[in-house]
Amino acid sequence: MESVGSLVGSPWIYAVVALSVLLDVFLPVLPSGVLVITAATAAAAGTAADVPDILVLTLCAATASVLGDLVAYRLAWRGGARLDRALARSRRLRAAQERLGSALARGGGALVVLARFAPAGRSVVSLGAGAAHHRARDFLPWSALAGLSWAAYSVTLGYFGAHWLGATWLATAVSVGALFAAGAGAAYLMRRSPRAPRVAPVSRAS
Repeated sequence: MESVGSLVGSPWIYAVVALSVLLDVFLPVLPSGVLVITAATAAAAGTAADVPDILVLTLCAATASVLGDLVAYRLAWRGGARLDRALARSRRLRAAQERLGSALARGGGALVVLARFAPAGRSVVSLGAGAAHHRARDFLPWSALAGLSWAAYSVTLGYFGAHWLGATWLATAVSVGALFAAGAGAAYLMRRSPRAPRVAPVSRAS
């Protein structure tokens, strides 16, 4: 506990949060949301001059989220026949590709935002968008909105949870529970959304 508290109160927390958020698109088990909430809880107990800073923490998490999405998208885009076959065997990825393709074709991307909150949803959508060769200019703006929404929500939970319950581990646990509840709600909405007809991939120009 003392080691965690020392890390949260040092500038290194930004690097740890950024790395965790960037990598959890490939390793969804990483506790990136817990780290963001814990740092925000610590920020609520400090002064304006203390680390971490709420605004910097939010921007750090949001930027890392978008960068992680972009890396996954590009890797899936260039993955070759072996990756295409592996993705094709996943019913979840095929369904996400179909829904995402329909949403982007209509000029909307609420699925991308919902997926950022759902467990492993970010991985499915980012890899699915790349594997289906959807245009980057259609996907990335929604990825940015999703990353900023998730980061702002997570930081808000930690910050105001600490103000209401005190800067304690109880406040962190309650805030993490609220984050998981949002994830469960997002996963439910993704499952409930109607399946879209399969759409042809766009050209590789992006």
